[in-house]
Amino acid sequence: MNRGGLEGPRVHRRPPAKVNLGLRLVGQRADGYHLLESIFAPVSLFDDLVVERLGVEGDVELELSMSTDADLPPALAAVTSGPDNLVVRAAEAFRQRAGIVEGLRISLEKRIPSGAGLGGGSSDAGAVLSALEELFGTSSPAREEIFAAALRLGADVPYFLAPRPALVQGIGERIEPLAGLPPFRLVVANAGVSVATAEVYRIADALPGSLTDTGAGSTMRSFSRLRDQPGDWASTLGALLVNDLEPAATRLCPPIGRLLGQMRDAGALGAGLSGSGGTVFGVFSEASSAEEAAKFLRGDSAPGRDAAWVREAQVLC
Repeated sequence: MNRGGLEGPRVHRRPPAKVNLGLRLVGQRADGYHLLESIFAPVSLFDDLVVERLGVEGDVELELSMSTDADLPPALAAVTSGPDNLVVRAAEAFRQRAGIVEGLRISLEKRIPSGAGLGGGSSDAGAVLSALEELFGTSSPAREEIFAAALRLGADVPYFLAPRPALVQGIGERIEPLAGLPPFRLVVANAGVSVATAEVYRIADALPGSLTDTGAGSTMRSFSRLRDQPGDWASTLGALLVNDLEPAATRLCPPIGRLLGQMRDAGALGAGLSGSGGTVFGVFSEASSAEEAAKFLRGDSAPGRDAAWVREAQVLC
């Protein structure tokens, strides 16, 4: 509700989705958190976010809507606007750190699927924190405090404070920006299922060989080969796109495995699982081949595909 018909200071953000160009589990801490190594790449799929200062003491108000052009299946649109929403929690964490009692209004239009391994909720939370830092300026907590608050909200949230291609390690707190990523065209697809991250990790822990031996090669080493020889995608992407969570995710949700096969059948130079699933993606060298693959996966030319949601996108370098 707009108070007195006046608008307060506001910041607009377009939080992007991300894909994991490979994800290796390289260890596990005593507290159960897994140590990972992954290349995070933001992609051209966006939510729409506006954060506004209300100028009077108050609460955090979240106005949540689903974009009419998102065509999200019900399982991928299951987002609530209550206090457990990551956007609200991020705003409250910032206010507590800064000692701010001023009310905030946040308008969020969702286009990124929920619970799909694309980081939509984390991206929204990171965008809220960076927007509030801009809105409150010198009254904001120190950058280190904002980063710490982001990490408490979720392992992916610190990355989305400033999303760009990066090698992410630890539990998500070690972020090394990467330059020179080739201009990948992507097709991302989901079978219409939201996969529970905790359950995927539980299954992965029970499977033999779920941890990658860092001495045997890493996503960073694979990325270096791809960056140094960008024309040699076909021989390099297979090693790069390994996701140690894929066996667990496909066991939990078999359509993921079928969708990966269909992505390769559609001509992808490489295909991978993003995060813990259930979204898969394929890499293509040209927009035209990505467009044809998207049509193939949607079943426009043949029935029986597993994809319920398909989008073309591009890595944002």
